Amino acid sequence: MRVSDEREELIKRIGESQRHLARAFARHRSPLATSNLTMRQLHVLMFLAVTGSASGRDIAASLGVSLGTVTGIVDRLVAQELVDRHEDPRDRRVRRVELTEAGRAMLEEINNAGLEHYRRIMERLDTDTLRALDHVTGKILAAFDEGDFGS
Repeated sequence: MRVSDEREELIKRIGESQRHLARAFARHRSPLATSNLTMRQLHVLMFLAVTGSASGRDIAASLGVSLGTVTGIVDRLVAQELVDRHEDPRDRRVRRVELTEAGRAMLEEINNAGLEHYRRIMERLDTDTLRALDHVTGKILAAFDEGDFGS
């Protein structure tokens, strides 16, 4: 087997393993599965968790959608009491969107549930395997940081 063929086969197998794990995690009762959030709503919540607050234009650019689409998404998140809108103190024409305490709590619950599933798997691995996984994970993060992945 040529090196490039072996690399492609390894990349394919790793991807299949990742998908298998994702399906296994999805079978567990997760706060995400019971939240009634759409993927776009979840994206907005995660975007706000990173940015703190954002204008509708910022959110639209992040999602790659129109401002009108964002208005509907944010309206539904406001109705669920997961985000609030308020005037930008520097420019009263701009409305900013922020997570509410309930929105932060929901994201934390979703994140913690996923980490708990992952932790249970990690606890079954021996120390040498954990060291190797830590090393490889560090290399994956470094490759991500060096790459241009449309962020």
